[in-house]
Amino acid sequence: MITPEPAASTFIAGPDPAWPEQAAALIRRLRAALGPAARRVEHIGSTAIPGMAAKPLLDLQVSVADLDAAAAAFDVPLAALGFTRRPFEQDHVPAGHDDPPHRWAKRYWNRRVPGEQQVNLHCRLVGSPNERLALLFRDWFRAHPEAVPAYARFKEVLAAAVGDPVVYTEVKDPVVDLVVAVAEEWATATGWSPDRV
Repeated sequence: MITPEPAASTFIAGPDPAWPEQAAALIRRLRAALGPAARRVEHIGSTAIPGMAAKPLLDLQVSVADLDAAAAAFDVPLAALGFTRRPFEQDHVPAGHDDPPHRWAKRYWNRRVPGEQQVNLHCRLVGSPNERLALLFRDWFRAHPEAVPAYARFKEVLAAAVGDPVVYTEVKDPVVDLVVAVAEEWATATGWSPDRV
C-alpha cells in the first residue's frame, strides 16, 4: 500500500559516529526480513560518509532484479519493521544524461516511528544507473575526505535558507550532478565499479 509522504524537515545535523553502527544493525534485520530477493542492502547517502553533516536519518539502498515483484514481496515484511511505502518511484536524472526516465525508476519506503531511527529505504534495480550513482557518490566522498567540509557546509547553508524540503532537494540535485561528474572521472581512473563495493 502506498501512502503520501508526511511533511519533512530540512534540519541538518553534525556527523554522528553512531550512524554506521545503526545502519549495519538495520541492514542485518532487513536482509533477514527480505530474503534473497534483496540482492544487496547498503548504507548510502550522507550518513554513510565519515565526517559529513546530514539530515539525522539513514538512507539505505536495496538492490533487486524486479521492482514490481520486490514491492509486492517487501510491503508486508517492511511494514512489520515500521516502514511505509511512499509514492516516489522516479529518481532525478542527472543533467546531461539522455537516459529514458524509466531507467531511473525505484520503489521507496520510509520509517518515521517516534523513538526509532528515521530511515529512507530506496529500492533500485541491480545494474541501474541510479543504483550505481548512489554508490559512486558515497565512495567518491569516502575517498576524498577533503571535499566533505565544503559539501556539508553547502547543505547547512541551503537548509537554513530553504524551509521547504522539496525546494531543498531541487536545489541540491544539480550540485550532486557536479559531484558525480567529477566522481565519474575518478571511477574511470581507478577502475571503481559497484561490483567492487
